[in-house]
Amino acid sequence: VQLVESGGGLVQAGGSLRLSCEASGRILSINAMGWYRQAPGKQRELVAVITSGGSTNYVDSVKGRFTISRDNAKNTVHLQMNSLKPEDTAVYYCNANVKTTFWVTRDYWGQGTQVTVSS
Repeated sequence: VQLVESGGGLVQAGGSLRLSCEASGRILSINAMGWYRQAPGKQRELVAVITSGGSTNYVDSVKGRFTISRDNAKNTVHLQMNSLKPEDTAVYYCNANVKTTFWVTRDYWGQGTQVTVSS
């Protein structure tokens, strides 16, 4: 299973970016999908998560600014980021909990995409 991210880049404070992540490979089903981020010198943190049924959860610092969504038919997850702040600068990682066989379910990670917000 591979997760391929796209959509990172450089944006000014107050701007917007949309991250996308597509899962491919031997996939029976995908449970939760989410986005994490890691800033220099900090631990990786969960930004947003969405279940297969569409329930969502966000870290407090992005509530009202970021929106996570997914397309189950295409095994994709998106993160719409609005009103970006310099403190949102980080490498963003896609994560998916994937059922690959009847007996095996595990987490997979994307390679990461850089988001830089200038002040």
